[in-house]
This record gives sequence, structure tokens and C-alpha cells, in this order.
Amino acid sequence: MKIYKFLSLFFIAFTFFTVLSCSNNDDDDTVSDVTPGKLQVKFENGFNNLGDIVLNQTTQNSSGGQKHQFSTLKYVVSNITLIDENGGEFKYHYNDPDKGAFIVDQAEAVAGINYINLTEIPKNNYRKIRIGLGISQTAYLIGQDGQGGVFWQKAKTAGMAWSWAAGYIFTKLEGKYGSSSPSTEFMNHCGNMGNTAANNTADLYREITLDLPTTARVTKDITPSIHILADLNQYLSGTTALTLNGTNDMVMGSNQHLVNVTNNISRMFKVDHVHND
Repeated sequence: MKIYKFLSLFFIAFTFFTVLSCSNNDDDDTVSDVTPGKLQVKFENGFNNLGDIVLNQTTQNSSGGQKHQFSTLKYVVSNITLIDENGGEFKYHYNDPDKGAFIVDQAEAVAGINYINLTEIPKNNYRKIRIGLGISQTAYLIGQDGQGGVFWQKAKTAGMAWSWAAGYIFTKLEGKYGSSSPSTEFMNHCGNMGNTAANNTADLYREITLDLPTTARVTKDITPSIHILADLNQYLSGTTALTLNGTNDMVMGSNQHLVNVTNNISRMFKVDHVHND
């Protein structure tokens, strides 16, 4: 009888520790699963936080009383950085335009949205996103050969580059403006003029950090989508109110007007919402 009881207790104990061991292994597998995931960034261009600008149609009134509309609306996004709950940063192909720079083109928007799909994102909970508007001097000064030339060719095809000596166009805004109706053409192309230190020109590259209203939870099974609204009302009605006229309606490069344009539109971004699907 004693032997029977001993064997019964031994069997129960063995079963308990086996189950506990399996449970711990399952927990370890869950904790140690650091398989990277994906993340999508969506850009929606609009006026006054109302999205989907229709080229050659959507008209906005500036704070200076001018009506304006866009026929071309493009800008370069690079150096995307994700910031986690503890302040740690993941930099997505930082200063590598061939893999980490993208062109947001309103003419290519699908239902008003431009999509950027990022891969190999570390599993984590992210609370902020930082984006570069344009191409940094560090990336540009690597040189055309050092960059690999992939994004440079893409930029040239998209009309977002001058000669290599002049560099990339960061923001291309074209359309019409006027007091009673948009009838006079304008063209503002913002970008660095090559090596800014050597050429003594303004550096128009900007980095913008945005808070996420909801944590973006990246796992192998969850691909968050960060929806960013770009309020192009900032173009003429931002921190520095601008009025288009014969001195600045057809300019390119980095003169003071385009410095003001860049400073204005660098404040046009905000995260509207995050989907964790």
C-alpha cells in the first residue's frame, strides 16, 4: 500500500513539474521572440487638416488674402526614426537615401494617401516618429557613387533633383495664385545648393519629431500604420505669413523666401491616428 501511495505521489509530482516546465518554456518562447516586423507610414496632404488635395482644383485662401492651388506637390522624406517608450531610437537606413528616402507625390496618391512601407522593424512599442524633410548634408556629401545612385536616379526621374553639384529638390510646389482667383503661375522649389558650407548657402534639411496618439506595437504579426496629415495651409499662412508676388513666385534653391517656406512647411505634419492591425 505504501509503495502504491508513493508511486501515486511521484506520478502527480512528475506530471506537475512537466506541465510547469512546458508552461515556462512557452513563456520563454514568447518573451524571446524578437522577430522583426513591418510598419507603414501614410501621408495625406490637405489644407487646415482636411485631407486629399485635388491638384488643379482644391483652392485655399491664405492669411494674406491670396487664393492658391497646387498643380504639383512633392516632397522628399528620409531618415525615418522610431522612438520607443523608453526613449530608445531605431533609425531606418539613416543617411542612406537608396534604402531610406522616399518621394511623397500628390499625383500618385491613392484616395489622397501616399504609402511608405518599412520592413525589418525591431519588435517594440513606439511612441514617437521622426522624419527628415529633404536629404541631409551628411548623406549628400557621401557623394553620388557612395550613395549608390539608386535614389538619385529616382529623384531625377521624378523631377526632384537638379545637377549633382546643385543637389536634390526637397520640396516642389507649383500652381497658381491670385487675389480674386488663382490665375498667376508660381513655382517654389526648395533645396540645398550642393555643399552648403562650401557654397555659403542655407541648409534646408529639417527633422521633425511627432508624438503618436496611440502606441505603435510592432511584432511579427502586427503591422502598425501611422497616418500623418500634412497641412499645406502652412505654406503661405504658417509661422511666417508669406505673400506671393513677382519677386518670389518663380524661385528655386535656398534664398530667404524658400528658407521661410521650408520653416513653414516643416511644421505642417501631425499624426492623426495609428492603426495596430
